[in-house]
Amino acid sequence: VDSIPAIFAVTSDPFIVLTANLMAILGLRAMFFLLSGAATKMHYLPYGLGIILVFIGFKMLMLDVFHMPIWISLGFIVLVLTITAILSIRYSKKHHQTTI
Repeated sequence: VDSIPAIFAVTSDPFIVLTANLMAILGLRAMFFLLSGAATKMHYLPYGLGIILVFIGFKMLMLDVFHMPIWISLGFIVLVLTITAILSIRYSKKHHQTTI
């Protein structure tokens, strides 16, 4: 709901506003189910996503003081997701071996 005024600031075409919001809702729904399915297999994924959310919140708070380039943000997010995926794979292999 809060993105509708933001889109109207960019364009006044109601078709673009409606389709952009519909695509965003469908994309968020698909992303939720993807992450919920991955969270059951990846033990450390919720911690990684928490770190990413804290980073994004910190970045938003510091926007007036420091402008971070996009490549640094993207690199940090990819790095955190990669580390959590590797640690989760190691955890699942170790956990699977101890239960057999």
